[in-house]
Amino acid sequence: MIFTRTTIDGAYLIDLEPRGDHRGSFARAFCKREFAAAGIAFDIVQCNLAHTDHAGVVRGLHFQEAPNGDSKLVRCVSGGVFDVLVDMRPDSHTFRRTFWVRLDPQARQALFIPGGVAHGYQALVDHTEFLYMTDQYYVAGLEKGVRFDDPSLAIPWPLPPRDVAPRDMTWPLLGQ
Repeated sequence: MIFTRTTIDGAYLIDLEPRGDHRGSFARAFCKREFAAAGIAFDIVQCNLAHTDHAGVVRGLHFQEAPNGDSKLVRCVSGGVFDVLVDMRPDSHTFRRTFWVRLDPQARQALFIPGGVAHGYQALVDHTEFLYMTDQYYVAGLEKGVRFDDPSLAIPWPLPPRDVAPRDMTWPLLGQ
């Protein structure tokens, strides 16, 4: 795996290193040793698969605060997403910085998101499948959020946002 730092401290874009022959290819999608060698401690406790029916749907931006600040490893396995991060860690030198990237099965990239960083995405294709692994269990009531349309973030959603969950419409703006 090839780990490339993003503009958010502790977040990495991860490229596979496929080995191929006449049959196709094989690549390691996660290896605890390779993550550790890159300075990332990540013990997976939960794996989730989200299916989004329609292009344009926005999910997020969500995070959990300490002590359950969950790090995530995300990958689009079918369709395509516009993936967005917002650093919500007040002690981080990249606090409130944003990062976005397109993830799809053709590029075969993953994104590692450290705990305390808000995450969300927009499906770019109907029937998109999005896989994410976490190092903390989800705890109802500890989830926080950032408004997907916060003008201070100026996130350039590629499609008109649609079908945003009611709770995602009510997160406070960062300036409030």
